[in-house]
Parts: sequence; C-alpha cells; structure tokens
Amino acid sequence: MTDFAAIDFETANYCSTSACSIGVIIVKNGKIVDKFYSNIQPVPNYYNYRCTQVHGMTRKDTDNAPIFPIVWNQIKKLIGNLPLVAHNKTFDEKCLLSILNHYEIEHPEFQFHCTYKAARKAFPNAENHQLHTIAKLCGYNIENHH
Repeated sequence: MTDFAAIDFETANYCSTSACSIGVIIVKNGKIVDKFYSNIQPVPNYYNYRCTQVHGMTRKDTDNAPIFPIVWNQIKKLIGNLPLVAHNKTFDEKCLLSILNHYEIEHPEFQFHCTYKAARKAFPNAENHQLHTIAKLCGYNIENHH
C-alpha cells in the first residue's frame, strides 16, 4: 500500500471519547506529503495518572484546545478516501468512531489497517511489537511516538 493516512490518538483517560490529541500523516506514492497534529479538548475533560504517564499531557495542554468537530473538519479534507492505518487499530478506530458518534458526526466507512497486526506477522521473533521496536527493525529511530 503506497497511499494511506496514518492516524494516532492519545486519550486523557480510559473513555474512548477522551481524545486529547491526534496526529495524521498522509502518504502518497510511498512518500509523506502532509502532516497534521492538534491537541483536542477531551470528553470527559479530565486526565488520569496512567494516561498522563504514557503521553505526558495534562489539562493545561488542552484547556484552550479546539473541540473535536473543529479538528475533524480539517482532518477529513486531508484523509479524503484514503485507507487509514494505525499501530493497534482497535484503539484508534474505537476512539475515532466513539468521538464521531459523541458529536453526532456522520462518518464515512473507512478501510482501517493495523500495523501492529502486520508487525506480528512480519516480525514474529521480535522482542516485542511496540511501534518503536518495529520501526527500529525497519531502519527508523523513533524517540517519542506519543
């Protein structure tokens, strides 16, 4: 697959609607052609300790951030009809669908692919299948993917 949109959510707490940031990378013909990142006011708007440990974000980071519908209007233009890709698609797809449903936003039927699942097949003997580990096996060094 040479054309796709890679998507990644971070959440403020364990509610799937609590997206506090989103990143999207647009790839066409195997090359990155566009990038998007935004903090988002989470729903519900509180942070739990464990989520903050993972990504380092707190309420200070999102108190003045836009709500998801504003961010979505920018993202949907970038994504268009491209298939979506995420490392652990179950998490990111659930976040996307939950927050679209929360705001009663119609959503297209995306093709959604999982790089975590693909990594388990491609690298069955890897030490683990976390994004930074698989990226390193593919020749990329990711310092902080959150």
